Parts: sequence; C-alpha cells; structure tokens
Amino acid sequence: MDGYGFSSPVLGEDRSVMARMQKKFWKTKQVLIKATGKKEDEHVVASDADLDAKLEFFRSIQTTCTELLKVIEKYQQRITRLSQEENELGLFLRFQAEHDKTKAGSMMDATSKALCTSAKQRLALCAPLQRMEQEMETFRRRAIADTLLTVSRMEAGPDALLWMKGVSRGWTRHSTQTAGVPWGAGTGEGNEGAL
Repeated sequence: MDGYGFSSPVLGEDRSVMARMQKKFWKTKQVLIKATGKKEDEHVVASDADLDAKLEFFRSIQTTCTELLKVIEKYQQRITRLSQEENELGLFLRFQAEHDKTKAGSMMDATSKALCTSAKQRLALCAPLQRMEQEMETFRRRAIADTLLTVSRMEAGPDALLWMKGVSRGWTRHSTQTAGVPWGAGTGEGNEGAL
C-alpha cells in the first residue's frame, strides 16, 4: 500500500491506462496533422527517420539471428545423420570384407576404414557447432531481448516527445504573454513588500 491507500497493482494499472490513453491521443493527433496538411516538427520527423532506420537494422539483426539459429540446428542434425549413415556403411563394408578374402574384400576394408574415420571427423564438428549455437542463443536471449524491451519502452517515446513538445509550446505561449511582468505578479506571490 502506498500513502494514499492504493495498492501497487492498482497504481500500475492506472499508469498503463494513462500511457495507453496518451499513446492513442498522440497517434490520433498525428493522423489529424497529416489529414489537415499541417507540417510536423522537423526535429521530430528527423528523429523518427533516424529511429526508424535503427529499428529496421535491429529487426534485421533479430531476424538474421533467429534464422542463423535454425540453420545451425539443421546443419547439426544433417551432419549427425550423415555421420551415422557413413559409419553404418563403413561397418557394413568391414563386415563384408571379413567374409571376402579376395582383392575386393581388401578394397572394402580400406573403404570402410576411410568411411568410419570420415564419420568420426564429421561428428567432431558438432561440438563447435553446439558451442556456436549456445553463444547465439545467449546473444538472442540477452542482447536482442534487452534491446526489444528497450524498443517497446521507447515506442512510447515519440508520443511522449510530442506530448512534451505540446506542453512546452503551452509554456512558451504563456511566457510570451507574461513577458515583462515580474515573477509572481498577478498571482499574489512575490509581492510581500507591496503591502
């Protein structure tokens, strides 16, 4: 409970409702600005273009990372399967060579040794590939997930930026209307010596 008698979840829901309302308001405002043909603030537009380019780059990295993980997994599966098949063929040839004492039998024996050795070497590729897959998965979980969280938080940023711009315009209008008037004049503040 906070000092006002509201529990934290209630306050959190209130903030999210307020954030959604602000977001909808500023999106609607942007649609109206575009529909009426008014110019947007060039700083906001430039910032949006830069942000869009960075988001496009991030999404490209995210997609590439996911695709690379899929490719590594398929490659491991195919290497393992090929090694198994190669080893089985080598064992079959060795078995046949034991029963065939001709020149063909000795050729089958030599081929079986080559196939079994090749299968072992191919299986040796799996350990570095598994390590690479673990590193990519860690990168995806940490870097990409953290960046995605930041991006989702930042997506409220342009709306907040436009909101701050609107508020600052209001302050600017207010300050130009009261220009030349001492601070607190008309509010009763700062006039203690006048009585």
